[in-house]
Amino acid sequence: MSHHCEGDVRSVRDGHASDLTGKVAIIATLDTKGRESAYLARVIEQWGRKTLTIDVGTSNRRCRSEADSSDERVAAPAELLREIAAGAREEVKELLRSGAIDAAVGVAGGKGSAVFGEVVSDLPYGFPKLLVSSARPALLAELALHHDIILYPTLIDLFGINAFTERVLDNAGRAIAAMRYVPARERRKKTVAITAFGVTTPAANRCVARLAEAGVDAVVFPANGAGGRKMEQLVSAGEFDAVIDLTTTELADELVGGTASAGPDRLKAASHRMIPQLIAPGAVDMVNFGPPSSVPAEFKGRQFYSHTPFTTLMRTTASENERIGTLTAERLSQAKAPALVLWPAKGVSDYDRDGGIFRNPEADRAWFDAVRQNLPPSIVARELDCHINDPEFADAAASWIVERLTPGGSSRADV
Repeated sequence: MSHHCEGDVRSVRDGHASDLTGKVAIIATLDTKGRESAYLARVIEQWGRKTLTIDVGTSNRRCRSEADSSDERVAAPAELLREIAAGAREEVKELLRSGAIDAAVGVAGGKGSAVFGEVVSDLPYGFPKLLVSSARPALLAELALHHDIILYPTLIDLFGINAFTERVLDNAGRAIAAMRYVPARERRKKTVAITAFGVTTPAANRCVARLAEAGVDAVVFPANGAGGRKMEQLVSAGEFDAVIDLTTTELADELVGGTASAGPDRLKAASHRMIPQLIAPGAVDMVNFGPPSSVPAEFKGRQFYSHTPFTTLMRTTASENERIGTLTAERLSQAKAPALVLWPAKGVSDYDRDGGIFRNPEADRAWFDAVRQNLPPSIVARELDCHINDPEFADAAASWIVERLTPGGSSRADV
């Protein structure tokens, strides 16, 4: 069912498009945050920047359903918010294309924060996006999973201008006034995305060093849910020439129910972009939870380790690793460019080595067996008799990628 919204997103602009270069876009619900937005605009302009305001409030907005025979109806709140966000997102994209804005700031409560996240979702990585919000922490955490928004939790309600909200808005205004978007320079070197976790950091560090020796840049993403999700988005956007996916632990959280899932699009972008990718089972021996009290009751009796007071790790079982390996192979099977699976027979994390608290070769092997059984013949799965953090493993991974990025290098998957 499609709907048409009466009244497009309203903008307050002072001048024609040619006069808007370098402005800060203030995105807010003016029906509830009008005073705060006006105060924020004054602060920003006091610091030498011009502003424009995009109103994403719901007052006086009505939607007509093509399937509704009545004259008009007020849309359901969630539906109306989605329509407002979609219109504002297109407006912001056009302002960016025209060079009218080079920073954006939101001032919002819960609903407005969700709308702000949608509105800025298509802006480039690195474009300044600052959100001043009184929303609940869980909502802000969800925004952090999807966007590179600078979050400024107020911890007090944004309910007009007072001595406390002035402090917040003064700081936010000065901060965003100092930020300007500078488009990324054209890349002069090949660039590789790498995934890492604390327990696979030695492997990631050595891969970065080996790539640098070959004149290849590397960008490392933490495999904590948000990091893997952002890597997939940037790979899809064409930001990388290859991927060394050392740490696929987010698949364990996706399947078992941990807190570090990167969602259903994990391990797909490199195949769609048809760039070389190397896959390893880094940290698939663990599922992530918060403090011990946050672990679901269904896992009572399992093997746990308190990584920090705020992070509890649960050892994966052989059956879980079999499922993770099967999912890995299914997603990797879509690859049309060179792809290779590297298996470290002596352990997949710092906790999974001889004498380590998570050492369980049989459970680990279930991952590798499932990968081999479900991969197409065009993709090789190779075993190395070493630990994932041994230099030998990183050297093999980096060398394989470098060869495929070198003019005249091999296009075959095997090594």
